Amino acid sequence: MMHWTTIGRALSILVITLIMAGCVSRESDDGSSSGDQVVITVAAASDLIPAFEEIGERFNEETDYEVEFTFGSSGLLAQQVEAGAPIDVYVSANEAYVDELNAQGLLIEETVQAYALGRIVIWSLDEEIGTLPDVSSLDSPQISRIAIGNPDHAPYGVAGREALQSGGVWDSVQDELVLGSNIRETLQYAESGNVDVAIVALSLALAIDEGHWTLIPKEEHEPIVQTLGIVASTDNEDAARTFVEFVMNDEGRSTLSNYGFEFPDGGDS
Repeated sequence: MMHWTTIGRALSILVITLIMAGCVSRESDDGSSSGDQVVITVAAASDLIPAFEEIGERFNEETDYEVEFTFGSSGLLAQQVEAGAPIDVYVSANEAYVDELNAQGLLIEETVQAYALGRIVIWSLDEEIGTLPDVSSLDSPQISRIAIGNPDHAPYGVAGREALQSGGVWDSVQDELVLGSNIRETLQYAESGNVDVAIVALSLALAIDEGHWTLIPKEEHEPIVQTLGIVASTDNEDAARTFVEFVMNDEGRSTLSNYGFEFPDGGDS
């Protein structure tokens, strides 16, 4: 018997695919756009929301194309690419999902590249908890609920699990964990007070003025090597390549840097 979670996931992918198909202007087989402007769809990990909203606004202003985003967990977005959703560029929070899609021939191989390195933080809105010194302090009587991204499909959730393991508290906090479907939802659990603390992307912590956060040392988890690729079935390859170049240029890297991202080549921006 199929589990309801499996059915729900399939329906979610179908609904999102239908919405995207209905609201995005696509090019026809002869290369002409169905509207006045070519619109590309970029499926991006939710840690990129603040940075990509800025980059997307400038892209729309400075190029002849327009970009629309669908944000979510990298794993679920990868499933949408596999299902044939009308996505032009897939932007993951890790390498693994991109590598899997590339191995299936679903990405244009030459466009696959790492664009940033992510960082994670311990974040809390609770004034009594305040700024925690390290991950090991999460095993504390004053903390009863801890949110992390779901490691099954959220790369930042994997990093959160690894940090808890490195801090020696993974086993002791099992009953306190709340799993977010993506890292933005994970932060929302803490913002709403449904959990005491959350392990989330630095990029999201920097995008809001409230709360307390502590940067988790990068040695406590595997590198979060964020990677992208253009979807092989795109009808808008030129526009998709222009967007990728926009992300990778100095201005794009400067925006990513403003939200705490580092870079595989060691550059600041």
